[in-house]
Amino acid sequence: KAFLNHTAYLSCYFPNSQKIDMRDLIVFWQKGSHRVVHEVYYGEEKRDHLSPEYINRTKVDMDKWTLQLLNAGVKDEGHYECIVQHKKEGPPKVIHTSECSLHITANYSQPEIAQLHTGELKPNGYLNLSCSSIGGYPEPKEMIWLISYENTTYKHMPHMDVSQDAVTKLYNVTSKLNIPVPTNSLTNISCLLHLREQLGILVSAPLHI
Repeated sequence: KAFLNHTAYLSCYFPNSQKIDMRDLIVFWQKGSHRVVHEVYYGEEKRDHLSPEYINRTKVDMDKWTLQLLNAGVKDEGHYECIVQHKKEGPPKVIHTSECSLHITANYSQPEIAQLHTGELKPNGYLNLSCSSIGGYPEPKEMIWLISYENTTYKHMPHMDVSQDAVTKLYNVTSKLNIPVPTNSLTNISCLLHLREQLGILVSAPLHI
C-alpha cells in the first residue's frame, strides 16, 4: 500500500543466496504482462524498453532488491512482477520471479455538515442537512448519521452520492438527511464516513440543535 503522491516500494524478495554478481544478472520489474517499469541489465540501469509513464519515476536499491516508484497515483494501482535472469552459458535463464499488488490510499477530508434549510427552524418544520467529504480513495463503504437525544441515539443510513474525478480518480461523497425539527431536548447530530480496507472511520464535528 502507498499513499497518493508518495513513494511505493516494490520488492523483488530475491535472497541471492548464491551471491551472484549483479553483472551476471538481468533484473526487471513489469506491470501486467507488457509494461516495463524498470530494468537493470548486467549491473547497469537500462531505459530502452521502459513504458513512458515510468521514465524518471523509479529508483532502485539493489542491496534490498527493492524498486521505489515515485509520486504514486491511482493509475499505478495493479499487479507488478519482478523477474531475475542469470546468464551463465547460452541465453539467460529465469532464476526468480515474485509478484505484488499495489493499492493506493488518499485521505478523505473530515466530513462536514451543512444546513440546507433557510430561515428559522419552526417546531413543525423539517431539518434539511447534508454531509460531505472530498478527495479520498478508494471509494468509501458508507456514510451514517447519528442523532442523539438525551439518552437515546438513532442511526440513519440514507443514500450516499458518490462522484469520481475523471483526472485524479479521487472520490467525493455526500449524504442528505431530512428529519422533523427536534422540539423536546438538545439534539446532537453527527455524520460518520466508514472507509474500506480497514482504514477506519472519519467523524464530523457535531451539530447541536
